[in-house]
Amino acid sequence: MRALMKALSETELAVVRDTDPKELSALSEDELVELHGRVRRARTKYVGQYRRQASERVSAVGGRGKARPGNRRAADKAEVFEEALARVSSALARAARRSAAELKAERLAAARAVKQSPYPPSNSPAPTPAMTSAVRPPEKSSGRKKRDASSIALGQSRQARRDAR
Repeated sequence: MRALMKALSETELAVVRDTDPKELSALSEDELVELHGRVRRARTKYVGQYRRQASERVSAVGGRGKARPGNRRAADKAEVFEEALARVSSALARAARRSAAELKAERLAAARAVKQSPYPPSNSPAPTPAMTSAVRPPEKSSGRKKRDASSIALGQSRQARRDAR
């Protein structure tokens, strides 16, 4: 594994270093999502490269088993990035669970605050106008009234036809 780490380019090595558990713990959820994308792209690159090279060698060598040793480096790089992706995925899952728990706690606190509000509970008698602000629903436009009337008339005529049968 160490020999392969030395064979990685500086940018590839930087991506793998970013997946160190100490580094991951310092990242936010959004930063983890971005890192997850970078690691996944690198992994996909080497998996694709490995598969393409292996398929080219199969016809030349005469079999998949014989072609595999010549393509070891690409397979090893793909494996390194697969392990890095697993570390980032786990850290991202932990961060997502943590933020979901925080969001749930906020929602529950907001619900409790509403329950403890000075307004009467929903099973009490309807509030008087003095208890509520005088907010009225907007009036329907004349076009909306005509459409509603037309729809009601069509429904009544359909019903009349059914009743006549």
